[in-house]
Amino acid sequence: MSKYDYLIVGSGLFGATFAYEAAKRGKHVKVIEKRNHLAGNIYTKEVDGIQVHQYGAHIFHTSNQKIWDYVNKFAKFNRYTNSPVANYKGEIYNLPFNMNTFNKMWGVVTPQEALDKINEQRQEMAGKKPANLEEQAISLIGRDVYEKLVKGYTEKQWGQKATDLPAFIIRRLPVRLTYDNNYFNDDYQGIPIGGYTQIVEKMLASDLIDVETNTDFFDHKEEYLRDYPRIVFTGTIDQFFDYQLGELQYRSLRFDTKELNVDNFQGNAVVNYTDAETPFTRIIEHKHFEFGKGDKGKTIITHEYPADWHRGDEPYYPVNNQKNNALYKSYQKLAAKTPQVIFGGRLGQYRYYNMDQVLEAALVAVNKEFKD
Repeated sequence: MSKYDYLIVGSGLFGATFAYEAAKRGKHVKVIEKRNHLAGNIYTKEVDGIQVHQYGAHIFHTSNQKIWDYVNKFAKFNRYTNSPVANYKGEIYNLPFNMNTFNKMWGVVTPQEALDKINEQRQEMAGKKPANLEEQAISLIGRDVYEKLVKGYTEKQWGQKATDLPAFIIRRLPVRLTYDNNYFNDDYQGIPIGGYTQIVEKMLASDLIDVETNTDFFDHKEEYLRDYPRIVFTGTIDQFFDYQLGELQYRSLRFDTKELNVDNFQGNAVVNYTDAETPFTRIIEHKHFEFGKGDKGKTIITHEYPADWHRGDEPYYPVNNQKNNALYKSYQKLAAKTPQVIFGGRLGQYRYYNMDQVLEAALVAVNKEFKD
């Protein structure tokens, strides 16, 4: 028998939170991580005095006071506000869609002028219920904004034509008739001073938690299942079950990170490239997450390329269309017959989670497990 009460597979936010809470309750925990570092996709490392977001931009935002208080136990957050910029063939627009965007697009100045223009362009839908992403976008903001700022970016990101993508993907898109470039409507927003990795390191600092990196669960799956009474699994649920019901779809990403000998490359943390011809979706300049902090004459930028996912690639986003969601429900039934294992996180629960939602889901799992 193992000396551990729990095996946690994956050291991302879900796994680390569960491990922290289990250790608080006196449980012995083993955490294994297949990468050579902790913290999963929120991993940051310091280069040239700059906290580099290794796996894409991560801005913590929430309206849940309990979750905000919880994460602030592990780090102090700055006041960073997510205000991305869109570059369409050299034309610069503010995101989310707001009066600055509409002024640049159409020359309108007042909210009523912008609304009149949007309503005029919505007429092509003629009251029809949107059946796909393209129609949903046009019904929200009209064809001009859709063609320049939505279509190319979205088709690159998902690897499909907008007319083949479900409408719900874009339903949460913020549209504002104010001069406000803040992307999120949440009450709380920021980035941890000193990066995200410290949060997971602090969560896993207990004497009751042992951590192994460079360790793949699937190299010794049967032994783990035999030796550990409880397992928290944050990898892909279909792989756990050897793809026996079929393969779920994911989107992958490729990151090309470079050091440049300049102070300021693009003037913003995130610039989205929304035309179809540019192969990457965005460029991240990491020092702007911390208001230009870092070594003088140095900056770190990352080009982010969307990619098709194949077995062996890193999965980043579940493709939550009708077909995949139905298949996931079938895997959930298998999971229900495997009570030894708790499935968690974006991949284990096959849904798009923001960081606050991951924390919330982990704490729900903790409460269920320990009957709090």
